[in-house]
Amino acid sequence: MAFLLGAPLEGTAAFTVARIGGAGLLSLGVACWLARDDSRSRAAKGLAAAMLLYNVAAVAVLAFAGIGNRLHGVALWPAVGLHSVMTVWCFACLKRNRRV
Repeated sequence: MAFLLGAPLEGTAAFTVARIGGAGLLSLGVACWLARDDSRSRAAKGLAAAMLLYNVAAVAVLAFAGIGNRLHGVALWPAVGLHSVMTVWCFACLKRNRRV
């Protein structure tokens, strides 16, 4: 992160990176919300695929944080479970739309 922000990833620099990530998630959420009634277009399938990728990555990163880094916040494993369910749901949506 020092290359991007000129500071190590702690304090203000960490909050800046977290805000950029949050803005990206908010943007993806708005795009999904606006495409909610258009489930058969290529754009909607692309959004579902992007959400699938995000949820798979979130499960991997959070599970590694819990198992590999031994972090243990009260919401860590519920978040892993939620992202796992969302992964299955996104996969099912993509599979269902492929048959139509």
